[in-house]
Amino acid sequence: MADASNDIEKLYVYGERLSEAKDKSQNVEDYKSIIEAAMSSSIKARQLAAQLIPRFFKFFPGLSGSAVDAHLDLCEAEELGIRVQAIRGLPLFCKDTPEHISKIVDILAQLLIAEENVERDAVHKALLCLLRQDVKASLTALFKHIESVDEPATDDSLRERTLVFIRDKVFPLKSELLKPQEQMERHITDLIKKSLQDVTGAEFKMFMDFLKSLSIFGEKAPTERVQELVEIIEGQADLDAQFSVSDGDHVDRLISCLYMALPFFIRGASSSKFLNYLNKHILPVFDKLPEERKVDLLKNLAESSPYAAPQDSRQILPSVVQLLKKYMPRRKTGEEMNFTYVECMLYTFHHLANKAPNATNSLCGCKIVTGQPSDRLGEDFTELYKDFTERLSCVEDLTKASMKKLTQGMGQQNKSTGTSVSDEEKARIKIQKQNATTGLRTCNNILAMTQPLHLKSPSFIGDKRVNLSWNEAVKTVAPTNTAGKKRPADAVKGSSNQSNKRGCGVNNQLVDRGFDGLSYGGRGGGSRGGGQGRGWGRRSQGQGQGRGRGYYH
Repeated sequence: MADASNDIEKLYVYGERLSEAKDKSQNVEDYKSIIEAAMSSSIKARQLAAQLIPRFFKFFPGLSGSAVDAHLDLCEAEELGIRVQAIRGLPLFCKDTPEHISKIVDILAQLLIAEENVERDAVHKALLCLLRQDVKASLTALFKHIESVDEPATDDSLRERTLVFIRDKVFPLKSELLKPQEQMERHITDLIKKSLQDVTGAEFKMFMDFLKSLSIFGEKAPTERVQELVEIIEGQADLDAQFSVSDGDHVDRLISCLYMALPFFIRGASSSKFLNYLNKHILPVFDKLPEERKVDLLKNLAESSPYAAPQDSRQILPSVVQLLKKYMPRRKTGEEMNFTYVECMLYTFHHLANKAPNATNSLCGCKIVTGQPSDRLGEDFTELYKDFTERLSCVEDLTKASMKKLTQGMGQQNKSTGTSVSDEEKARIKIQKQNATTGLRTCNNILAMTQPLHLKSPSFIGDKRVNLSWNEAVKTVAPTNTAGKKRPADAVKGSSNQSNKRGCGVNNQLVDRGFDGLSYGGRGGGSRGGGQGRGWGRRSQGQGQGRGRGYYH
């Protein structure tokens, strides 16, 4: 105890002498003794050293390496109190020597993996202190722990903790930290873009949500800025890569990225690269895609079609017509028709044909005269038109029969809810009603889009007269956030799955009878844009080593 008290007394003396000295560099031995105290057996002496080392650090540049090493030893002490005190002192190394900010931020970032809440809280506060002192240098140092391409030895747990800190502590303070606004928003955008070379679906969504919140990409942003966001999404979708239908990861990423890009198409960004990739690589192998992804792809394609350029519309139409004919039966065969597929493809067909009207002459015989050579008026497409209109008529018959069946099913549901049934049964019937309502909207949309195509001079819907059935449903059913999580099988098949599930008991059979044999392929829970967890990632899983040492030698 006497030795410990003596160590503490000496430290107070060294500190007082240094505080009073006008030329502190003359007291180099005092500062050396303070550094040596970091190895003391006394807990209180080491805590005091953790305060004094950074306080006088700027006056002894020749001892910077040994001072930082000693302080890092204190940051790694077994005693929590010493570690917390040392962490709190780290920002002081930069108070008057800002050239050390990047290095101290890097050290603090490595301490984010601390398990004790009080210790991690001290790290957070220290990092925020340095972010407020120099946001550019601090952000650059932080993001190095995420950029796995440049830092292949990045520890995975450290990377995750850094991401959590940026998400929870930095992003919410963007209006305070990112100043001057435009310059720093651009800087953090560039850092994020470098970090996106290898991320999970959830991480990518997190970064994109943040970028959308920046003023440089706000509602008043010029089209070229909005296009920049689309180009970021295109890069994540790997649109320059060869496509293999067996690569489920790429399929998921592509569909999710297209969904994420939709709001930017509405704001004027080009959808050309996405649509041409779909046309060249995806639509030709549509039948080979996993069943649960087909409806997501068709819905995304439908919602993108109003924003396709005329040239892209002309290029994509042949693939769309080919698929449309495949899923619109020419005659009733007793096989089930997927109504959501047909709704999606008819919607896509109308919007693309509206922008390239005479392209339909040679594809399905819908004769539109524009006065251009591409009208091909001298050729006879009668058989194509006959085949197409027969398919339209068959679809209409099947749709009307489906509407009748759905209406009957809803009537049975109303009767069932009036009888004595369990709460579980009532909840199931409520879901059945919602699915039936969506099914009826799908059917009404199909009829609204087939009828104009029967005219002698067919007309194409190129406005918002048709509101896609699932978009209407979103108004009343809050979507579930599934980004970064694996989608349950039921979530992607939606109403067709739920409506065909059989329960036990007379009431279940009675209610289900109105839905048998109907397929609407609906989307459940709004999960169409959800990433597939770490499946997006292509990161090496190497474990990195600490980088806190040796910076000052």
